Amino acid sequence: MSERKDRAVSERKDRAVDDGEEGVFWVDGDVVVVTQKVVSKAEGRLVRGVTRREAALAESVRVLRRMGDAVISETRQGLVCANAGVDNSNVPGDCLALLPVDPDRSARRIRARLEHLTGARLAVIVSDTFGRAWRVGQTDVAIGVAGMEPLTDYRGSNDTFGRPLTATLIAVADEIAGAAEMVMGKRLGVCAAVVRGAPVTLGNGAAADIVRSSREDLFR
Repeated sequence: MSERKDRAVSERKDRAVDDGEEGVFWVDGDVVVVTQKVVSKAEGRLVRGVTRREAALAESVRVLRRMGDAVISETRQGLVCANAGVDNSNVPGDCLALLPVDPDRSARRIRARLEHLTGARLAVIVSDTFGRAWRVGQTDVAIGVAGMEPLTDYRGSNDTFGRPLTATLIAVADEIAGAAEMVMGKRLGVCAAVVRGAPVTLGNGAAADIVRSSREDLFR
């Protein structure tokens, strides 16, 4: 039974779908990472005539910290981040970009369209650049997910020395988003990347699954 399952997985990974352009093909299990900025532009989530602080407060349901013009808040989408994700980079003129209204829904819509066009079974991540508690600097994380489980749960298994793992829950979607940012960059004008061969579990997960609830958050 195990050999049959392994063979089926191998055949699925080997099956490539040509999209009609020379040298371009899709493989079942490819993860398409799309930047939040291009999704927000496509969905009309640009505003003018307000300051970043005003837009951030309007997009927040709860302000957690303030420092100068910056705020750390919980957004309407349930995310905790700086300035409610409001950003003026890579947008024209005096525009400000807001986060998609529902990033998981955005990811599902992109996935449905790509699968229709390619015939491949894909996963999609909508990524954005976040700071992190306890760490300096930023990295891209998944704010929208479709077609995959965003977490790999090792709890209940044993480490290499046989000790039980009780807290290891790997945010695979965030890791993939961060890896894709290395290719897309911030100044290259690249808004999407395909990650192939990542150890993902295809499924019906959502980025909302990664957000720690306020009951478990020691800092809220």
